[in-house]
Amino acid sequence: MSSKESYIFEVSQSNFNNLVLMNSYKLPVVVEFMSVNSEVCINMETSLSELAREFAGQFVFAKLDVYEQPELKEQYQIENLPTIKVFKDGEVVRNEIGKMDSNELAAMLKDFGIYRESDEMRLQARELHLQGDTGGAVNLLTQAIQADPSNTKVAMDMVQVLLDVNVLDQAMDIFNRLPDKDKESETGRALIGQLTFKQLASETEGKQAMLNRLDQNPLDFDAYFDLAVCLVAEHDYQGALESLFALFEQEPNYKDGAAREMIVTILNMLSPSDPELSKQYRQRLGSALS
Repeated sequence: MSSKESYIFEVSQSNFNNLVLMNSYKLPVVVEFMSVNSEVCINMETSLSELAREFAGQFVFAKLDVYEQPELKEQYQIENLPTIKVFKDGEVVRNEIGKMDSNELAAMLKDFGIYRESDEMRLQARELHLQGDTGGAVNLLTQAIQADPSNTKVAMDMVQVLLDVNVLDQAMDIFNRLPDKDKESETGRALIGQLTFKQLASETEGKQAMLNRLDQNPLDFDAYFDLAVCLVAEHDYQGALESLFALFEQEPNYKDGAAREMIVTILNMLSPSDPELSKQYRQRLGSALS
């Protein structure tokens, strides 16, 4: 972690000139025009604050609530929230409208020379893994960890790759050595969810065995439940939810509500990556409970 000071400010009409325009002659200044009542804006603020701390001293992050600063909203013609404007040498040099995730924000910063070599290696490793060269991905991530041990995103990528190839013990070992802040992050929570379901799936008879049992007995409630566990371990969340709803609709009190609890757990896991699917099944659960 850098010992340099991170530059994160709340700006207003009175300090905009000094904090944004004057600072932009020294460093890129990223201004988020936002509302504190918008979840999307708050999520982007959190991501940008984390990046400002990660790249301390390399750029300024300024957050501006347009409803508290209507003059600046009008001056910079802000019509949609969130809006990002990057200032250099007193001028707007980049304009982004709408939701951006942490990877997109990092890519934007890279265009201004703000990035880590280890993150480039992460992206290369991800491509190798997607192409089926998992061994090459693991080797490249290992090199990235050795070159930049402070970049815990590399370690989290390693956990994901190991999970994808079912090397559970090593994945759990690396995850357990992560700092608490990374374990509690959105990515960390997704990883622990996968680790948990992979471990649970390894204790079942397996997906095909569950499907065979259900072919023989459509009222085999344990098979519905274990099938859902196996499907979550394979990232087939929709299939898992369908299996759990088939169980819940036939036996809502199965194991003191275990099916309902797992449905809620899966929906919470899905929310960040697929909010529409999560919303669809939340509505279905609400209808089933009413």
